[in-house]
Amino acid sequence: MARWCANRGWPVHPLTPGSKLPAANCSSCAARRHTADGCPCLRAGRWCHGFLAATTDPATVTAWWTANPAFGVGIACGPAGLVVIDVDAHAATVPDRSRLLPGIDIPDHVDLTGLANGFHTLGLLAALRGKPSPADDTGTLRVRTPSGGTHVWYQAHPHLAVRSSSGSGKTRALAWQVDVRAHGGYIIAPGTTTTAGTYTAIGDTRTPAPLPTWLAAELLRTHHADQPAAAPAAMPPPRARQAVTAHAGHTSTPKALATLLDDVRACAGTPEGTAFSEKLNRAAFTAGGLAAAGLLTEDHAEELLTSAAQAARPHQHRRSESIIRAALAAGARHPFHPRGRS
Repeated sequence: MARWCANRGWPVHPLTPGSKLPAANCSSCAARRHTADGCPCLRAGRWCHGFLAATTDPATVTAWWTANPAFGVGIACGPAGLVVIDVDAHAATVPDRSRLLPGIDIPDHVDLTGLANGFHTLGLLAALRGKPSPADDTGTLRVRTPSGGTHVWYQAHPHLAVRSSSGSGKTRALAWQVDVRAHGGYIIAPGTTTTAGTYTAIGDTRTPAPLPTWLAAELLRTHHADQPAAAPAAMPPPRARQAVTAHAGHTSTPKALATLLDDVRACAGTPEGTAFSEKLNRAAFTAGGLAAAGLLTEDHAEELLTSAAQAARPHQHRRSESIIRAALAAGARHPFHPRGRS
């Protein structure tokens, strides 16, 4: 499992056999008597200090798990580009409704009878947003934990650095009994066994889907991430900022966007070295700005972008979808108004 994860580009680190905790390598680390900055293990390429030592290097991964095949597998979420929603189902006293969803006033008419765990609070949050619960998302990797919880794995947005949190955290929290594993944290790989049981993948999906846009917005709202600045590559070219011409209704394709979509489609002739991601990012950013200015509907923009990406890279649907979602959202914060319009 460690090699499988590393081959996917997810940096891994050993967990103590039978435990959820990272494996210590030296006596000082085991006794918690020094920090990572002063630890010689990391400089020597040895496991130590958990996700700070995580690696995708095949030789290192092989050496570590050959030394102790009983090691569990931890994955450093931030470097892996993962955001994992950790839903707990612990028996605990339910807090006041004002503390169930930080920052959200739950209307009095909402019946909370039977609410008892993170599955319920996450479902409540999703329902208030008119969305299905991530815990029921069959389109992404989900892992059942030995305690009866679920880890819901997503690909992070390219320009959104999400930070980890605890459901009861004081500085940031998504929902009661719902944790977030991202930058500054690690997640336990499916197949890892502890004394409590085995982390087991649910269903047939083994690939994390792109983080849903609405959930990314909730993570921004709850201070898990800062408002992303537009990537330099995604800034619209001068012709897009100067004017948007040939506009004939919300279902047409503005000339500036049509040109950028042509650039994306042109990548079809060459599998690599065409800056496909940059071109798709730029087109999606521009489309987001056009939609925000009322010159294009969001649905039509996404259709145009998806079609162009599919034509250029038919086997990279999830990657393209992630780029499109992030750049559309970034572009929406910079509406494009052609000269002569208000």
